[in-house]
Amino acid sequence: AQRIETLGFHSLWMATIYNYDALTALAAIGTVTREIELGTAVVATHPRHPMAMAQQALTAAAACKNRFTLGIGLSHRYVIEQEMGLSYDRPAHHMREYLNVLLPLLQTGTVDYKGDLYRTNASLDVPEASAPPVVIAALGPAMLKLAGNRTAGTTLWLTGVKTIAEHTVPTIIQAAADAGRKPPRVIAGVPVVLASDPDSARAMVDRQLGPYKNIPSYRAMLDREGASGPGDVALVGNESELRQQLQTLR
Repeated sequence: AQRIETLGFHSLWMATIYNYDALTALAAIGTVTREIELGTAVVATHPRHPMAMAQQALTAAAACKNRFTLGIGLSHRYVIEQEMGLSYDRPAHHMREYLNVLLPLLQTGTVDYKGDLYRTNASLDVPEASAPPVVIAALGPAMLKLAGNRTAGTTLWLTGVKTIAEHTVPTIIQAAADAGRKPPRVIAGVPVVLASDPDSARAMVDRQLGPYKNIPSYRAMLDREGASGPGDVALVGNESELRQQLQTLR
């Protein structure tokens, strides 16, 4: 993290999948970095009560002197149901209720909410922390609209430039406008490979990330892009070509 900051990167993002817990790791990283934004992309909501998520996020924000952005997401049915043994029923409804508990705790320190899934009357006090921005992993229309209506934006993965331009950005910006919110942030996560042989590099990406193409939410984004697999949406080329591709994405 210190090396990445020294190189001039603006932000560092970590996912919580099958290794380090991103919230804990970023809290530690926050104590030994000075300027770089630190964010989760993403932490799954189902395994963590929104009060626990808020407590961890505020702790991370305090540790990094409020350079922290909380990215949360629904994960996937097979992860939540088959691996964790939890219900994945009505995922969009789950996220709406989750935000109804999480956001007040982050923003005001208190919440009193009674819904179908959560009934929470609680408070938190982390005086060194400001409310961190929240972004949602959103690919389809329903989640993009929720992200635009309620949060600071969205964080993506394996969504191509054409799909971002024609689907992601218009949907989330319209949702934010309808809610009277400022234009939301769109954090585009794509593989980037500096390579002199683009075909070999894209084949490598497909080998390493191949399982993603069979996950329904990512498959839908790849189909929108006309891509057969992750290699087709990767940014690949020499330094000049990568700079041009990054500028196109910007």
